[in-house]
Amino acid sequence: MCSIDCCSNPRGKAGEKLDPSNASNRPIIPTPNGELYPYEVIQEIADFIVKGSNMRPKIGIICGSGLGSLADIIQDAKVFEYEKIPNFPVSTVEGHAGKLVVGNLEGAVVMAMQGRFHFYEGYPLAKCSMPVRVMKLCGVEYLFATNAAGGINPKYSVGDIMLMHDHVNMLGFAGNSPLQGPNDPRFGPRFPALVNSYNKELINKALEIGKQMGIEANMHVGVYSCLGGPTYETIAELKALRMMGVDAVGMSTVHEVITARHCDMKVFAFSLITNKCATEYSDKKDDEANHDEVMAVAKNRQKACCELVARLIRQIQASS
Repeated sequence: MCSIDCCSNPRGKAGEKLDPSNASNRPIIPTPNGELYPYEVIQEIADFIVKGSNMRPKIGIICGSGLGSLADIIQDAKVFEYEKIPNFPVSTVEGHAGKLVVGNLEGAVVMAMQGRFHFYEGYPLAKCSMPVRVMKLCGVEYLFATNAAGGINPKYSVGDIMLMHDHVNMLGFAGNSPLQGPNDPRFGPRFPALVNSYNKELINKALEIGKQMGIEANMHVGVYSCLGGPTYETIAELKALRMMGVDAVGMSTVHEVITARHCDMKVFAFSLITNKCATEYSDKKDDEANHDEVMAVAKNRQKACCELVARLIRQIQASS
């Protein structure tokens, strides 16, 4: 690690004394991730959305790659483009429309993100998961997070749906967390527990809905892991993840779930398996994952995913 003298010296000569009265010579201290979006800024964003939609949502939905049609089934929708929401980031990934939709779905007021923010886009995790806190201050009690993922479990097929009941936070292993920096107790505790992060009651309801839809053979309950991306994983990495008990892998969701649990939201999440991960060495190009394949599979399975979400929301609303 370099010294403060080295980093603060514009000429890069360690040990050389600088004039502290000269502003250009003062060291740049980065803002801690936890302070990128203080409570007051999050509240301003939430107030903007609630006032603009004249609705206070109960359920938040994050649409994964190619699954933006989940937001298209919302009725009486008020649409906010990310770039027009004060202090809101902009998604740069194909398949992520960059819109926030607030409206009614199965009798419940929901807000859905058509496009999320990823670590590989250059955003810190605190910024990637900031919209979850916006949802909380808008009134959201339940977070539905969806993603497109690669299937590591050999029993999984392309087009299957994996309900997430746990995760392996590989980014966290590297010391990256959306909760890094000072903790604001108005959001949640300093050291939140993540055991039972994924609501068991909602998982069981979703499994029953899958039986009613006739897709139970294509549904699983498994463990998801988030890697940083944007590269797809190597064979050795995939083998290691499988040994750790991971069933599907992607580049999102985990930090959103951590943030949601920090502020005491109930979480339901699922992965659409858009490709089978190669765990053996081969020269075949067909074994290599690609974004076009992800988008194509997601498009073909949109209807089933939308129906699953809609029916689950109907049950939540009926029991409230």
